[in-house]
Formats: sequence, C-alpha cells, structure tokens
Amino acid sequence: MHRFPYAVNTSILFTELDVLSRPAAAKAAGFDAIEFWWPFSEAVPSDSEVDRFVRAVDEAGVSLVGLNFFAGDMPAGDRGVLSHPKRSSEFADNVDVAVGIGARLGCRAFNALYGNRIEGMLPADQDTTAVENLITAAKGAARVDGTVLIEPVSGTPTYPLKTAADAVSVIDRVHQAGGVENLRLLFDLYHLITNGDDPAAAIDRYADRIGHVQIADAPGRNEPGTGEVDFADYFARLEKAGYRGYVACEYKPSGASADSFGWMR
Repeated sequence: MHRFPYAVNTSILFTELDVLSRPAAAKAAGFDAIEFWWPFSEAVPSDSEVDRFVRAVDEAGVSLVGLNFFAGDMPAGDRGVLSHPKRSSEFADNVDVAVGIGARLGCRAFNALYGNRIEGMLPADQDTTAVENLITAAKGAARVDGTVLIEPVSGTPTYPLKTAADAVSVIDRVHQAGGVENLRLLFDLYHLITNGDDPAAAIDRYADRIGHVQIADAPGRNEPGTGEVDFADYFARLEKAGYRGYVACEYKPSGASADSFGWMR
C-alpha cells in the first residue's frame, strides 16, 4: 500500500475529547497533519475563540491541511450554506474568517459544502447563488494561495452533488462564470462508493482535478479493514494518476480513536 502522507480529521475522530484537545491527541497518535470541519458553532466566532483554536493547533505541533467553511447546523442536517440565497452574506463573512485561519496556520485547502436543496426554492436560483458564493470563496482562498474543494456527499438525499461528475460540473460553471482557477474535487472514497459512483473511473477521468482525498471504509464509514473497500487498489490508481497530496482519515472509529490506525501498518 502506497505511503501517502496521512492526515486525521479531528472532527470525526477523537470526539471523546474537546475540540481544543484533539490536535495534541492526533500528534500523540503519530500524525503530523490534521483537518477539521468548521470547528465553531457560528460562521463568525469571536476573535478569542479563533485565537484559542489557532494556539491549540500550533502548540500541538501539527499542520492544519484542510478546513471546512461554515456549513450550517451539521447535526441538524445542514450540509453547507453557500447555495442558500438568504445566507450569502453569512457565507462571505465566514470566508474571511476561514482564510484568516489559513493564513495563520498555513492551511491551503478549504472544503465548501454545497448545501441541500431547499423546499420552496428553485434549484436554478440556488445554483446561481452557489456560483456567486464559490467565486467569492475562490478569490478569498487565492489570497493565501489556497484551493476551494467541492465534495460529493452521501447520506443526505437533498444534497445535490452525488458523483465526481456532479462536483466537476460545479467547478466548471464557477470557472466559466468567474475565471477562477483554484477549485478542485474533494475525492472522498466513502461518499462516492456509497452513492454508487465508480471511483476508479473518476480517477481515470478527473485525476488532474483532484485536490484532496478522504477515506472511510464502506459500508459503515469506519476505519479501513472493517468494510469491503480495496484501498490498496484505489491508492495504486491514485499514485499512478499522479496524486501526491494528503489522504485524510475521515471515518468513525469502531473503537477508541487512537486504536483505529492499525491498518496503516
């Protein structure tokens, strides 16, 4: 199995600890790189909250290699706000905060969850809003030489991006509308497989569009070895296609987080 540089998603792993303790726990487990979903409850947290988060990552001695933009109330089912016409200013304000954190911690990859379809709103209106807000996000990320990631997601029927092709079509629309070049596909093996997409074909077709890789086994979304995914095959395909970025562990550990990394050996 190819030894890509691994990162651990500390929003889905080490959840037995408070958020600010997780970077150090990841370091203790042997990781030098972490990623987070948006680690605050609001799109624009207080300066002191941001400072505490930045300090926790710095003091742990890990690199932040991925950060989600604010995605709404995730536990309640939200999966992004950028396609919500009434939340554009909230999203734009969040872009400034997220990019500011990226500037302080060296993070260059920002995941922009598209948002669910909203009852009573025309999908075309949501898509127009999404393009406008993704242009804003791309220009914001460019200030730190960053990349905006577009992710197909499973488990939420009203989330419209299911396949790699869905995400790439959004990237192309944003490029055509705004001339921005820094959007890439977030290649999440679990979501693609769960949605019935063909990850091998997606690698063949979109290798040069992949900006980041996340993994979990399927079914179950637990650590590799608990399901049916042939990770060695997909990693070999990614390597052959020229991918050299991080592979982020974004899975629910079947036991204690620190005990869920044996598959790497």
